[in-house]
Amino acid sequence: MFTVQTKNGKIEMRFEAPLMETYDNDTTKVDLFPGGLSVYSYTEDGLLESVVFSDNAKHEVDKTGKRSDVWSAFGNVLINNVIKHEAMETDTIYWDETKKEIYTDCYVKMYSPDGFMQGYGMRSDDHARNSILHKPFNSYAVSKQDSTLVVIDSVNFIGAFPKN
Repeated sequence: MFTVQTKNGKIEMRFEAPLMETYDNDTTKVDLFPGGLSVYSYTEDGLLESVVFSDNAKHEVDKTGKRSDVWSAFGNVLINNVIKHEAMETDTIYWDETKKEIYTDCYVKMYSPDGFMQGYGMRSDDHARNSILHKPFNSYAVSKQDSTLVVIDSVNFIGAFPKN
């Protein structure tokens, strides 16, 4: 399966899967992706912003209109924000299409240029721009500048002050 979602002639998302199974009844339509699913999300300018890979996925549509459309990806879920150089790993992630957010209550590992975080539960917008980790533990940050570093400027160095 290969699907491209556009808005005003600009690409918003691209979905790829080796296999898609559809099951339909009176109240619900379910699309299963047993071979995995890849989702590519783009900025308003058409740049690739985030990528989601998973071993399995499911899209459930409520025909009665009582619930919103929810996508779920499970099994080795990897979410990369290409622009911010951030990555997330978890077992299960949900995407609420109407609320435009992704979330999970599972264990999450988050990597960024600033450090590593882990915890249980995460919420973010659907482009993985602003991820908030609930219940974090044993996380660490990377120092960008050593505060004990002494820099000697040899060009502007005027020497010690003379004694009077």
